[in-house]
Amino acid sequence: MTDGTPTRARRFADIVVPAAERAGYTGHGAKARFARDTGMTESSVTRLWQGKALPEARFYEAIAQVTGIPLGTLLVQGGVLSHEALQSLSETDRTQVGSGLTPEQAADRLGLKDEVGRQMFYATFERLKRLEDNPSARADADHGGTAAQL
Repeated sequence: MTDGTPTRARRFADIVVPAAERAGYTGHGAKARFARDTGMTESSVTRLWQGKALPEARFYEAIAQVTGIPLGTLLVQGGVLSHEALQSLSETDRTQVGSGLTPEQAADRLGLKDEVGRQMFYATFERLKRLEDNPSARADADHGGTAAQL
């Protein structure tokens, strides 16, 4: 960008790379280990670390887990979601759950226009649905889960 404002990919890298290094992803093979632990390809990790590209939304949760960054913090500070959009997700009236809204309709109502943000919303929705459908998976999840981190 010509005005000196970092791109979203650069902002995301500026959050993830130092946290990954603090989590032990340093030295020879660091990117390969990060790729293995997140499910990403090494080339995607390289582009992420260089601030050239955002990862696919399906990897955000794994990135948050391996870096120790709460998912909500990662998304807001990394420039994927605005604080307001994240707050809207956190404060959504629970009576609307099961109201027949599709994830796409919910994203529209929340005003999520950015495709990356929408994909992250869909991935979060699917994860929460899996946890609801499989109570034993909750024991495997972090204490407090995604909702507490948001």
